[in-house]
Amino acid sequence: MRYFIEFSYFGKNYFGYQIQPDQISVQEVLEHALSTILREKIKITGAGRTDTGVHAKRIFAHFDTANPLVENLTYQLNSFLSADIAIQSVFPVKDDFHARFDATFRTYEYYISLAKDPFNQDSAWQIWKRDIDVERMNEACKILFEYEDFTSFSKLHTGNKTNNCKIYKAFWEQNGSDLKFTISADRFLRNMVRAIVGTMVEIGNGKMEPTALRKVIEDKDRNSAGTSAPAQGLFLVDVGYDF
Repeated sequence: MRYFIEFSYFGKNYFGYQIQPDQISVQEVLEHALSTILREKIKITGAGRTDTGVHAKRIFAHFDTANPLVENLTYQLNSFLSADIAIQSVFPVKDDFHARFDATFRTYEYYISLAKDPFNQDSAWQIWKRDIDVERMNEACKILFEYEDFTSFSKLHTGNKTNNCKIYKAFWEQNGSDLKFTISADRFLRNMVRAIVGTMVEIGNGKMEPTALRKVIEDKDRNSAGTSAPAQGLFLVDVGYDF
């Protein structure tokens, strides 16, 4: 049978979600926990691949097993795993249901702190003593809906068949010295959200006009966009499915 896992993690101590040589990853840790508890070799497939230091508040993965699950698997996994990974649920799905390819949308949030804050160093981009115009940034967000090819915000040489994405929502909110960017789309390119945030901050700081975002996108050149925002402010917050 195929099962879905709903989980979350704080990415500070991991070199991203996906397994890689000689580096600790979320996938590796989860597979080890499942394999140990279920007493068989388990491979999981995630809904997406977050980079080093990026967090996930709600993400899914699937795995297959021919054996019945042990009782209280969620509890056992949470007892086995370190405090920075939490399992919310494990549930059966159709045998051909896929955590990555059957996802209908993904939503990210990016956090910026405009004041020095010792309590969010690992969960926000701290930009001290800078005035950022959120209205200008939200004006630029509207331009994102005019396009589908986001090559300018993609990491180079990823081998993607297409750089087209359909953005469903994108907006900034400010609460005192805290900024939050929310963006949702059918898919995202490698480094896309962090590249958009970095470009938006240049717009908010007055280094670029909001309308200049059109040229950035139309250039289809990563060098036209701003520097990528740091990883620690980025959270994958939801993945949608038609269960």
